[in-house]
Amino acid sequence: MDLNHYPKTGRFMAGRLRHAMHTREKDLLEDLIEETELYTSPTTILKRGQTANRSTMLIDGFIARSITRDGKRHIVGIHVPGDFVDLHGFALRKLDHDIVTVGHTLVGYCPHERLVDVMKTEPHLTRLLWFATLIDAAIHREWILKLEGLNADGRLAHLMAELWHRLNFVGLAEPQSCAMPLTQVELSDACGTTAIHMNRTIRSMREAGVIDFARGRVMIPDLARLQKLGQFDTSYLYGDGDLYVGHALDVM
Repeated sequence: MDLNHYPKTGRFMAGRLRHAMHTREKDLLEDLIEETELYTSPTTILKRGQTANRSTMLIDGFIARSITRDGKRHIVGIHVPGDFVDLHGFALRKLDHDIVTVGHTLVGYCPHERLVDVMKTEPHLTRLLWFATLIDAAIHREWILKLEGLNADGRLAHLMAELWHRLNFVGLAEPQSCAMPLTQVELSDACGTTAIHMNRTIRSMREAGVIDFARGRVMIPDLARLQKLGQFDTSYLYGDGDLYVGHALDVM
């Protein structure tokens, strides 16, 4: 990653297909971000049903996708720096969920008319952007499987393992920790449980030495143990494992 040259988009596809981008494509992607904005508290930057005229590059911090039904919020996706969060809004125009910042968050905005130009003139970059949205879909499928098949301990373990790997791809994880600004309420909304149950889950996992939370970080003493508890296999993230694309999408 060259964040000096690409401060807004330097983490896009890092750990996956960043190597497949030509320098000209990296320059073009960086130039697509015409405006940046800093949020210091949770903010809904795109509401369900609102017409989307731009898509959001997450530069720093976290963003959640959420759906509220019958008065209860469900977090159905979490984004880390380098994610083109609502790129699918370019095709859908209106989303079926909200896009909400978590804590201190810096985003960049790409007007959709700029994406039209990319589609017309940059087929390889267009394919990489498409690839990024399909990774989101792969993550959603894995979440569905884990929500159905694991108890609260396993769900939380899987989520923490996933976020550690995704942050590690973009150079933001330490060997035994990573940033984690999500509150217990937000974790419960993501894991399909109640805040009270999540509090008990965190306490039991802390007492067992699996994870701990302190000052906006999650501590992971033994990643392998965490992954086993969460039945986590990194392949679906397309950064390594048997689904890793490698150089198959390099510039042709």
